[in-house]
Amino acid sequence: MARAIPPGTRVVVHLAAVVSAQAEADFDLGLRVNVMGTLAVLQACRALREPPRVVFTSSVASFGGGQEARLEDDARQLPGNSYGAEKAIGELLLQDASRRGMLDAVSLRLPTVIIRPGRPNKAASSFVSAILREPLLGLETTLPVPEDFAVWICSPRRAVEWFLHAMQMDTGPLGLDRGINPPGRSATVGKMLTALETVAGPEARARVKHVPDAAIEAIVGGWPASFTAMRARRLHDFSEQESLEEIIQAFIEDDLAATRAERGM
Repeated sequence: MARAIPPGTRVVVHLAAVVSAQAEADFDLGLRVNVMGTLAVLQACRALREPPRVVFTSSVASFGGGQEARLEDDARQLPGNSYGAEKAIGELLLQDASRRGMLDAVSLRLPTVIIRPGRPNKAASSFVSAILREPLLGLETTLPVPEDFAVWICSPRRAVEWFLHAMQMDTGPLGLDRGINPPGRSATVGKMLTALETVAGPEARARVKHVPDAAIEAIVGGWPASFTAMRARRLHDFSEQESLEEIIQAFIEDDLAATRAERGM
């Protein structure tokens, strides 16, 4: 940790985590990485001469509410999974460290980021990227939830913009509350597949096969499908989300060739 956060560090972006389905399957691993790992980051930052800005990747999974929820900015975090609980714990640790002047935290409660490059991972939400990425690679993939299932999403481009903004924004208006719900987009899986068909044709959509998975649906089904995100817009000038078609086109432009190469295609 001392090598990762050496003397003179001014900004730390804390991305390391055991993601949702893996944290649910292995409670001890989730605690070790997501809770104790975040505490280790806090302690390393505390040892610096000047308190650094810490941008923490929290998650929509730190809330409950499910498909019908549209959460206000002051909604209570009530996670229904271990990963979300561990992210909420991390937020509280960093919030208190900020109050004490040890660091200056901004916790971004990221939506599900799509389309992620590379390969599927252990996140319960991994399918949301897969149903768009794999067809663009010419591969078949499975959809574990119904097409009317809604997800709160953002693009990699917007996520990067939000991180850069959080690294340099004025945190004074945040006060004690260091958690921010950025302005994502609520979209059903069916709308995502329609956008895929618009951009890449009906043959791409046909590569997605509905294969229900009750375990995955139980995890992601507890996450809220929409946030008002007014605080991020009104006080902190976080950029708005693109359309679904633009998100798919951005993956084609930014990541498709690299993903093909990484996967040996």
